[in-house]
Amino acid sequence: MKTISSWIKREREETSLLLRSIPSTVVSLFVVSVICMNLLANKTLVQTEIIALDGGVLISWLSFMCMDIITKYFGPKASNKVAILASGINLLTCLLFYIASAIPSNANDYTALNGILGGTWFILLGSTIAFLISALINNFLNWLIGKAFSKNPDGKLAYVTQCYVSTFVGQFIDNLIFSVIVFTVFAPIYWDGFCWTLLQCTTCALTGAVAELIMEVIFSPIGYRVVKKWKRQSVGEQYLEFVDGGKK
Repeated sequence: MKTISSWIKREREETSLLLRSIPSTVVSLFVVSVICMNLLANKTLVQTEIIALDGGVLISWLSFMCMDIITKYFGPKASNKVAILASGINLLTCLLFYIASAIPSNANDYTALNGILGGTWFILLGSTIAFLISALINNFLNWLIGKAFSKNPDGKLAYVTQCYVSTFVGQFIDNLIFSVIVFTVFAPIYWDGFCWTLLQCTTCALTGAVAELIMEVIFSPIGYRVVKKWKRQSVGEQYLEFVDGGKK
């Protein structure tokens, strides 16, 4: 029977091996997209009586595409770990931005820049909670759908089905949780009564999910080629053997 200490040791070793195995380009794009998504979420792009969209919709599709690639090749557990890592780096970045905004300077008027760098704590809270929950759902759903393609799990049909369904569901949940937390709970308190209705939150989540799904459809061929290339080059073989060995 495994003890807690041995489990922690194995998880640490597995995570270290995972981060050495995933090509740095995908991890870098993933982390940068999460940071940008948090910054862009501060701006509402469109707001009508039934539709509202924030700037995060412009980049969040990239985060989910990276997760889909990692899930397809390394599994949902690996993708969850990278999502947690990206969230941690995002929180650290926000802390550094806040410190920079709080340091006084007489060189110029940095009021506008400080407002951007300082951010808003409840936007950070909402985006972090929404992203982590949606990432877990997206990765698990992606993996679960892949199980249905047992005859040809590495085919293009399997890949696009996994990505399209999991991305749409994950993005909808991400957008809905974020908009409800930020624009119905905290915004009316801290933004002089500004808020979104539940209908706007739902339509925002749905509209955003559709928009991000379209982006996923456009760029999914790139993701598919990346996965195929990794397989040809046996990328992360040591990690995959380590994980398979732990299941025996």
